[in-house]
Amino acid sequence: MPKKTNPSQAAWFITGTDTGVGKTFVACALLHALRASGRLRAVGMKPVAAGQNAAGRNDDVDQLMAASSIQAPCALINPYALRAAIAPHIAAEEEGVVIELRSIVAAFQALRALADAVVVEGVGGFCVPLGAHCDTADLAVALDLPVILVVGLRLGCINHALLSQQAIAASGLKLAGWVANCIEPAMLRQQQNQSALEQRITAPLLGIIPYGTTPQQAALGLTLPD
Repeated sequence: MPKKTNPSQAAWFITGTDTGVGKTFVACALLHALRASGRLRAVGMKPVAAGQNAAGRNDDVDQLMAASSIQAPCALINPYALRAAIAPHIAAEEEGVVIELRSIVAAFQALRALADAVVVEGVGGFCVPLGAHCDTADLAVALDLPVILVVGLRLGCINHALLSQQAIAASGLKLAGWVANCIEPAMLRQQQNQSALEQRITAPLLGIIPYGTTPQQAALGLTLPD
């Protein structure tokens, strides 16, 4: 079972070493782990989402809402819903949208008033542009949240993880922990790569997610950060 967090409100910013490494999956697993630890009012947030399905919704946002234990307005959970599944600053420019950090911070504060815990999922990696003058790192700083790094275990992940760690440190934010997500079952020397990461990432390993598990199953193997 996941260990309990402290009594104060909890919130984290989930980032990844790249796109497609399982940020949404880990965010959903964390929401399930929070509920199991006693955080009964846990909600996910995806401030910026790029890409809509045939129903005009974003798949990541739908998954976060399904994993949340409270219902909150979609406008708070996903303030910026962009249509094209491309880099968010490009999608926003094509739609004539300016992503404003203050609007996202206001939505986050509203969610925090409703919940015991908020899991905020970024878009892409830690330094993805959101516009001409801000990026995802700026968003994490504006929210002032500890960061959880999702490392997709595949060739090249060591370099991506260590660069991400440097960028998080340079932002002045705390790296609260990292999650090893086994996204490529045929990866060669997976254990050696994982060991190299454990030796070099200066934050606790919160869990290892085997390939093919569900968020509910993954939650059982996660340790919530202090």
